[in-house]
Amino acid sequence: MPPPLGPQLFLSNAEARIGMSLGVKKLLEAHGKPPREVYLDNENSGWVPPEVVEAMLPFFNEIGYGHPSITNRPGWEAFEVLQETSELVARTLGGDPEDVHFTHSGTEANNLAIIGTALANRDRGRKIVVSAVEHLSVIFPAESLEDAGFKVIRAPVDEEGFVDQDVLAELVDRETVLVSVQTVNQEIGTVQRVRELSEVVRDRNADVIFHTDACDAYGRVRLDVDAMGVDLLTLSSHKILGPKGIGVLYVSDGVKVKPVLHGALSSEPLWPGVENVPAIAGFKKAIELAFDDFEGQNARVRALRDKLMDAVLSSVPGTLLNGPMGEERVSDNLNLSFLHVEGEALTVELSMRGVYVSSGSACTSRILEPSHVLLAIGRRYEEAHGSILFKLTRYHSEEDVEYVASQISSAVERLREISPLGKG
Repeated sequence: MPPPLGPQLFLSNAEARIGMSLGVKKLLEAHGKPPREVYLDNENSGWVPPEVVEAMLPFFNEIGYGHPSITNRPGWEAFEVLQETSELVARTLGGDPEDVHFTHSGTEANNLAIIGTALANRDRGRKIVVSAVEHLSVIFPAESLEDAGFKVIRAPVDEEGFVDQDVLAELVDRETVLVSVQTVNQEIGTVQRVRELSEVVRDRNADVIFHTDACDAYGRVRLDVDAMGVDLLTLSSHKILGPKGIGVLYVSDGVKVKPVLHGALSSEPLWPGVENVPAIAGFKKAIELAFDDFEGQNARVRALRDKLMDAVLSSVPGTLLNGPMGEERVSDNLNLSFLHVEGEALTVELSMRGVYVSSGSACTSRILEPSHVLLAIGRRYEEAHGSILFKLTRYHSEEDVEYVASQISSAVERLREISPLGKG
């Protein structure tokens, strides 16, 4: 049981998120370190395995610490890391290493994909279609192009988050230059039927460029750029327990993309600045770990996720599952809405118990707005505000899952007793 200080102290959302009145140091002191900790906020950021950290360390001050485009030994060593990682990424995507472009995050890669492609191909049309549940690093860049004369349309989804193929077909016309539909949704785990969607789009306009944000699919769903029918594909290192600070945009040969940042170029023609070589080395190791026993790892994670889902749904009344079930949901994702509970209050209550989760995506929880994804699938505002996102990894155990399930049950019961939302 957490100390009495916890829930009363943090029920004010503004203070809970920012620690305005106490300051971060005092907030952490009040929180203390729970005797047991289980981290399940891997969507937003997370723990990096020791093997990944070890792979990075030599490139800070032993080898490859030079500039990868400079002709000296440390520079060549750095460039070798870029080459080897590009080759590995390409193999996992069924693509060409020359088409792999490094950025410093998935957000940067998505901005490059949307803005850079639209501007480079504006002579082919000025209409962009994105799904209503895309990551905000796709939606916001697309909408920013409205000032440049582009028309941006959000394609609707059904109650499980799947893009409506008939509506998508109606939205695509001869003015459409770019369509972006993610492979896996970052909040509710929906695995989109990307191949079918790309065929629908090309049937309407064969010249449309198709982008997919595969950040939450990589390492969980088998990807092949040709089989999927995509021209652009985004990845992010930290989504597979790699270091933060590395993203990838895969650009198929022949697709025009205009750089959106300008400066001294390194080895990367589409993104200026010196590449983060230690992080790229860590990303390479994270890929190797994620793809080792790919099917077995994902089966184990899926079994743990299902155990947690079944335990919570059976023990906590008034709980809703957000997103699909079965094979149409990615293996590591669980998103639940707890009725009559405010999601931010529940994240703090669980944190006091050593269970670290988030109330949806960091992109919306930071400003305490309901998730655009949950609203798009038809959830009411109060249902969206009561949502919690869990992301499991191969490093979790059955004991972790059992502990988390027990803490959720008692935490929700406690908050419903003291919450002004009451029991309806």
